[in-house]
Amino acid sequence: MRVFITGAGSGLGAALARHYGNAGAALGLLGRRLAPLQDNARGLDARLYAADVGDAEALALAAQDFIAHAGCPDIVIASAGISVGALAQERGDLEVFRASFATNVMGVLHTFQPFIAPMQAAGRGSLCGIASVAGVRGLPGGGAYSASKAALIAWLESLRLELAASGISVVTVSPGYIDTPMTRVNPYAMPFRMSAERAAAKVAQAIARRRRHAVIPWQMALVARALRCLPDAWYDRLFARAPRKPRGLPL
Repeated sequence: MRVFITGAGSGLGAALARHYGNAGAALGLLGRRLAPLQDNARGLDARLYAADVGDAEALALAAQDFIAHAGCPDIVIASAGISVGALAQERGDLEVFRASFATNVMGVLHTFQPFIAPMQAAGRGSLCGIASVAGVRGLPGGGAYSASKAALIAWLESLRLELAASGISVVTVSPGYIDTPMTRVNPYAMPFRMSAERAAAKVAQAIARRRRHAVIPWQMALVARALRCLPDAWYDRLFARAPRKPRGLPL
C-alpha cells in the first residue's frame, strides 16, 4: 500500500503516518518542518517533504517525486490544518482568516490536484480530507476555522460527485476534539476528546469503508446531527456566550 499524508509532523497527521507505516505502507509524509517529520518517520518506509500546503508548486513537486519513487498512491490524506481564534472586527485578525482558508481549503486542493489524474488513469484510489464538526455550525470567535471547514466539506462533496465514475473514493472525515497541540490551548471543556492514535484508527476505518462523510467519534456524530437541526434562534441562545478559542496568529 502507498499512502501520502500532509500535516504529518504532528497531531493527527503524525498518528496517521504511524498507523499506516506500522502496517507496512510506503509513505509520503509532508509537513512544514523537516525535523518533526524525521522524528515521526523513524523506522518507517517514508519519503519526506518539507513544504507548506499553501504552496501549490511545492505540492506538485512532492507528488511527482512520490509517484516516481513509490508509484501512484492508494490513499492521499489531507490532514494539515490550522485553528486559531479570530474576530472580524479586529483588523489584525484578517491574516488569520486568510491563513485559515489558505491551509484548510486551498491546502487540500493543492494536495489532491496533482494526484487526481494519475489515480484516474489507474482507476482506483481514495482521497480523504480532514474537516471538522466545527464546520457544521458557525462558532463564536472561531469564524475563520468554522467557515474554512464548512467550505472544505462542501468542496469535498462536489469533488466526490465529480469523481463518482472514476473509481476514486472521496472521503470526508469530520472529527470532534482530538488531543493534539491544536486543542490543548482551548480554555474550555472538550467532550468526547480522543487520542490522536484512536482518531487515526477511525479515519483509516472510514477510508477502508469508502465512507462519504464520517463524523468521529460516534457521540460527536449525534451532536452534529442535533446542531444541524437546531433552529437558528435556539442555536443563537445556546452559543452566543460560548467560550472562545484564544486569538493569535497561526504557528
